[in-house]
Amino acid sequence: MNNKSVRRFGTFNGVFLPTTLSILGVILFLRTAWTVGQAGLWGGLGILLLSVGISLITALSLSSLSTNITVGKGGIYYLISRSTGVEMGGTIGIPLFLSQSISVAFYILGFVESLKWVFPHINGVAVSLIVLFIFMVIALIGADFAVKVQYAIFGVLMLAVLSIFFTPGWKPLSVNLSPHFTDNLNFWKVFAVFFPAVTGISAGVGMSGELSNPGKSIPRGTLLAIGFTTVIYLLMMVKFSAYADYRILTGSSLVATKISRLPFLVFAGIWCATLSSTLTFIISAPRTLQALSIDRVVPSFLSHTLGSKREEPRLAVIITSLIAMVFLIVSNLNAVATTITIFFLITYGMTNLAAGLEALVRNPSFRPEFKTPWPVSILGVIGIIAIMRIISTPITLTAVFLLLILYSILKRREIKQTWGDVRYGFWFSLIRFSLFRLRAERKTLHTWRPNLMVFSGMPEERLYLVKFANWLGKGNGIITLFNILTGSIEKLHSKREEAFREMDRFITENKLPVFPEVEIVRETTEGIKTISQAHGFGYCDSNLVLLGWGLEGRKGLRLAALIRELSLLGKNVMILKYSKTQGFGRRREIHVWWGGKGRNEGLMLYIAYILTMNRDWHNAKIKVLNVSPTDKVKEMEAFIKSRLEQAKVDAEVVVLEGEYRHSLDLLNNASKDADLVIMGMQYPLRHRERFFIRNLKKATSLDKTYLLVRSVEVEEFFFEE
Repeated sequence: MNNKSVRRFGTFNGVFLPTTLSILGVILFLRTAWTVGQAGLWGGLGILLLSVGISLITALSLSSLSTNITVGKGGIYYLISRSTGVEMGGTIGIPLFLSQSISVAFYILGFVESLKWVFPHINGVAVSLIVLFIFMVIALIGADFAVKVQYAIFGVLMLAVLSIFFTPGWKPLSVNLSPHFTDNLNFWKVFAVFFPAVTGISAGVGMSGELSNPGKSIPRGTLLAIGFTTVIYLLMMVKFSAYADYRILTGSSLVATKISRLPFLVFAGIWCATLSSTLTFIISAPRTLQALSIDRVVPSFLSHTLGSKREEPRLAVIITSLIAMVFLIVSNLNAVATTITIFFLITYGMTNLAAGLEALVRNPSFRPEFKTPWPVSILGVIGIIAIMRIISTPITLTAVFLLLILYSILKRREIKQTWGDVRYGFWFSLIRFSLFRLRAERKTLHTWRPNLMVFSGMPEERLYLVKFANWLGKGNGIITLFNILTGSIEKLHSKREEAFREMDRFITENKLPVFPEVEIVRETTEGIKTISQAHGFGYCDSNLVLLGWGLEGRKGLRLAALIRELSLLGKNVMILKYSKTQGFGRRREIHVWWGGKGRNEGLMLYIAYILTMNRDWHNAKIKVLNVSPTDKVKEMEAFIKSRLEQAKVDAEVVVLEGEYRHSLDLLNNASKDADLVIMGMQYPLRHRERFFIRNLKKATSLDKTYLLVRSVEVEEFFFEE
């Protein structure tokens, strides 16, 4: 398909015309005089300028987003989805399409109601369905024909406005300058009634897929339309304030027909205002649905063009018409009118938020020709939230709740997108800010958090290490899984990429809150030491290393030396000896062996406590065991209990009578029913590695799972001073 035959509209007919017709709706003729009568001329102008201010900010945000990319089909949905991601775009796009479709029925009913002023005996439902059918045919023929119809509507609308302007008298009555609120109304309630008049700025961007140069047409057309319509509304307010006093302005909806010398032109203008909005939405709604379908947010067949040479969304037109028909038959849209307005406002709020975030995080890819400062866009978000609260807080909260449900559904579908969005840049900027803030804070033992390095290899091969590390993280720490490849980078770089993808796939499928890393090293032990020093950045460096069991032969000697050198580097070290037959047992008892010499008790208690915070260990009891001479039993028991009270850890204390040389046998005997035994490791002295390994083997003689801990922190690690 020739792109020029699809992208064929310019600034005037593609953006300015539909935006102007959408803004110059029925409120211009039926509610502007009432607004002046209630709020007075000065109050009415204040309402106008405040409404236009919010609309203008949104238009500036639209301009910024639309000049950064080549805008495709879908209008605002396209811009939001390309900025915030397909899930958020779909969350906004689906309600937007439904609101646009229901608006078709809403404005047709408005047309029929105004028609009854002149022809009171017509069949409302029949006329509504006939009008819908005519407009559906116009939309099926294509946007070119619809634009020609819009030219005619615009002409009649301008004649109706001029018929009012050319009536003599422009000096406002003094009584109309100040407010005269009735029926418990106030400024903000009147504002809520008038504000929907200026929410038509999305009409032009709805034709984004057919604009020859959307990057230029959307900003120019939208801003010109806002300026043009603002002048018309301002002059209409002045004119009404000069016509009659506030009692007449608030007493009738048809003041505009009385002020004009050609009332039939005003009636024609009212009809054209409703029909122009109908035409705008029956053109834009199908294009929103078509874009949602192309992105697979909704079924792809919904984007079918049914043979259109210019890719008109004909199937979507039929679906839009069917939705409108249902609401026409119901014939009561008062219940959903406010909801429609709220959904449109949420769409505009998201537009401002997307533009504000893009400008704030300053992704290198965000290079709009039209730059809007981020505080301006965020001000728009705040303003729209305030307006939604003024209109209806309950409906706003309900709408937000429904959108959250829709977002969660789309998130679970894991829709693939081929474009980047602002989310990465937002989180990157937040992390960067947080790291600098972290640098400014004083690092203390009481603010300690685990930044855990797990040398697991491929996670599925040593799943017990991954599971245990996940328990330790418990939402308070950072866990990184490492797979070490030994050899040369030239030979293993491709394998490294493949291994990383496999780790990432495993982590994603199992929904693990961990990070994957694959490193190529010349030798494993030296590689672990190098990685441990280099891992992390800023003041978020690693502080805890988890290793698997490997004490046989020379591997044991290398492990002892590794523990010593990691301790010298300031890393806490844990070794998990996993029992393949017992596993983690019933997860009912955690035994902590309190030695008192290695200063590991604080970290061991921390680990035991964190484990019990997990659902899998929620029912587990902590038991602290110690071996002391007979004359020291009571003293040691009191000491341990005092330390536990300081640490605010609920645990049973068992002090066994015996000599130190028999302590391992006594402790193992007392821990036969334990599901996990946590014990400390002394510092492995140089040239004493074999003695160190022999003691570890003796201490872990039972067929159960042990966690060996070497803490480099002082003993107050987990205790209050």
